Amino acid sequence: MIMKNKNLWILTEEKPKREVIANILMKFAGDNRLACFIDTIRILPILENGRFAFLYEVVGFRCNKIERIFIKSVSGFSSFVDFLIFYQENQPAQNDIPFYAIEETKTDDKESRNTGVCQRASKFVFLENYYPEIKKVMLYNLKIKQKDKPTATYIFGTKLLLTLGVEILGKKLDEKIFRPFNSVDEIIAFKKQMRHAPKGNIPILIKKTEDKITISGRLYKSNGLAHDPNIGALSLIGATIRKLGWTGEIVIVKHGLAQKHLQADNKFIKIANQLNLQIQGLILPVSQSSDLYWKYETEGEKLGTIFIHLVVENFTKGFSIFENHAGCEKGYFITIDGKYIPLEKYSDKKAYKAGNKNKIISIPEVLFEI
Repeated sequence: MIMKNKNLWILTEEKPKREVIANILMKFAGDNRLACFIDTIRILPILENGRFAFLYEVVGFRCNKIERIFIKSVSGFSSFVDFLIFYQENQPAQNDIPFYAIEETKTDDKESRNTGVCQRASKFVFLENYYPEIKKVMLYNLKIKQKDKPTATYIFGTKLLLTLGVEILGKKLDEKIFRPFNSVDEIIAFKKQMRHAPKGNIPILIKKTEDKITISGRLYKSNGLAHDPNIGALSLIGATIRKLGWTGEIVIVKHGLAQKHLQADNKFIKIANQLNLQIQGLILPVSQSSDLYWKYETEGEKLGTIFIHLVVENFTKGFSIFENHAGCEKGYFITIDGKYIPLEKYSDKKAYKAGNKNKIISIPEVLFEI
């Protein structure tokens, strides 16, 4: 129960979007039954002695229980969610507990079956090491029409997230379809009836014996353990199986890895240690646990481009038509008639993946219409 008025602190690696910040504020107010008034959200840089203090204040939102709203840039030490939300008087310290952990995506399964769910899921799994009890939210900030009929991959991934207690915002979910799994056998049965991967690919399959579960899935990519969609999917499946009470072995098979590819600081290796997963035929390195999940960021190109972006948005009539700040989610290109177009990353993706790095397309950090 909220009693004393406090500040709301939003820590993020991302360029904060006004509509996303508005959704976060309305979520906080709604969950805590707070009366509020929202106008045009503006994100204003705070200056101290004429210099940027690496701090922003949000205006355009009024609530009697929130004194001020601040945004501050941070960097995660490994697999970091997009936003940590704190409700307290003073600037958050490492040992403070957030109110929410929020992952934000613009991707619907119309564009990608994996990116909008499974690829990002490892962040929520990794988060359990640090904040196991806080509210976890997957926020969809869609710019294109939601797919009318969800793919089986999206349904499966979302049901896994719901089983882990992650709340879904920004998408319409049919409650008859999108329910948490009740048992490990239900997960296995659902996955078994899904369409298999094309011939030549390694499908994600789950098999169970009396004391062991195997999960197949290729993890080898680009000469290492770097297959992000499958890292997310296997992390999510493993975490959900553990959540439902399985204490036996969980073994990752058909992964394509060699022992030299397993590094203790890799995010999947850290999650495998956390969930007590095995990688068939290999010895799992022991990851060193870290007390730090994030740190404040005051250096780097991204801080400068985000600062310029927010100044243009909030102090001029200009607006961005494309953004790709370093380390942030790549935006759409917005056409003159308001259509959102995803820009290609490669002139020849197959050749790039085969090693020809000249096939990547260089794109700017941000484009403005002034």
